[in-house]
Amino acid sequence: MSMVSTDPIADMLTRIRNAANVGKHEVRLPHSKIKETIAKELAKNGFLKSVSVEKATPRAEIVILINEEGQNARFTEIARMSTPGRRMYTSVKDIPRIKSGRGIVLVSTSKGVMSGFEAAKQRLGGEVICKVY
Repeated sequence: MSMVSTDPIADMLTRIRNAANVGKHEVRLPHSKIKETIAKELAKNGFLKSVSVEKATPRAEIVILINEEGQNARFTEIARMSTPGRRMYTSVKDIPRIKSGRGIVLVSTSKGVMSGFEAAKQRLGGEVICKVY
């Protein structure tokens, strides 16, 4: 049986969520540019501690530090919004607000992946990737 996921972004978010639920503070997963970009955007918005890429053979790995040892995770929920079977697109005026602005959505725009706040500021819509709070 092959271990290839049909939705690598959902796989990454699930690994982060599961690690946080069992008290782990670090996650390692196969590298791709989109996963790296999403993880760095989550770190930039304060939901992850840090993100780094380790070069290795045959494939590089993304190392995600969720939090420091002994601390709780910085997020309560992290969930995929748009899936391969049901894509979810939004215009600027319809970008969802999560928990009255305490959470964020990540939007894949023509200028790259960014939070919903940044996308609204730049007047860009796009595919809603995930929500985090």
